[in-house]
Amino acid sequence: MHLRAEAIVLSVRAHGEHGAIVRALTESDGMQAGYVRGGRSRRLKPVLQPANLILGAWRARTEEQLAGLTVELIHSRAPLFREPLPAAALDWVTAVTAALLPEGQAYPRLHAALDGVLSAVEAAPAARGWAVALVRYELLLLAELGFGLDLETCAATGANDDLAFVSPKSGIAVSRSGAVGYENRLLPLPRFLVEGGAAEWGDILDGLRLTGHFLDRDLLIGKAADVLPARERLVDRLKRAVA
Repeated sequence: MHLRAEAIVLSVRAHGEHGAIVRALTESDGMQAGYVRGGRSRRLKPVLQPANLILGAWRARTEEQLAGLTVELIHSRAPLFREPLPAAALDWVTAVTAALLPEGQAYPRLHAALDGVLSAVEAAPAARGWAVALVRYELLLLAELGFGLDLETCAATGANDDLAFVSPKSGIAVSRSGAVGYENRLLPLPRFLVEGGAAEWGDILDGLRLTGHFLDRDLLIGKAADVLPARERLVDRLKRAVA
């Protein structure tokens, strides 16, 4: 096995006295794991930062063997970790991606979307500028892993207009007329997830509540649930920023 590719660092775990096991997302070869010799050294620690863009070279004698990995830094996002909100966002999106994606399976749409979220966090002066992209990324994660929501037509009437809610059981949209009498049992559907564009904070928080419900129910189970505290920290900081 020999692979050389640009990749987004997703997670770094100490291994042995000085090394590290790194998981990084490539565009064409999916998530790849590798052992970086000296990965905890002063020289490599700033390179092996989640959200950084690297050029990686993975080498292994067999497909089953953990590959050795050498890295070169292409672009660092380390300065973003000095600010609580951007740091929480980067922690969450990289951790959930590492926890959920199988190794070696290509997800080009997720790779592009993750790069977009990270770039938005880097470029936006305020959290509202990137929070919409983050909600959309969570929605795409659900879809790419087989748990996509149906936000096209109403589960009750079959109509495709005035969609305002989502069934927490089926994940299908419900219109205002179809939801009469059941509003308290449904999840709000923010307009930006149907119509696109920017969003106000109320809609963003509703979007996070919506995606969080289905991530928690369908994907973040077992060992993957270990990343939930990272999302809780992010949502808590966003709520405090709004208050």
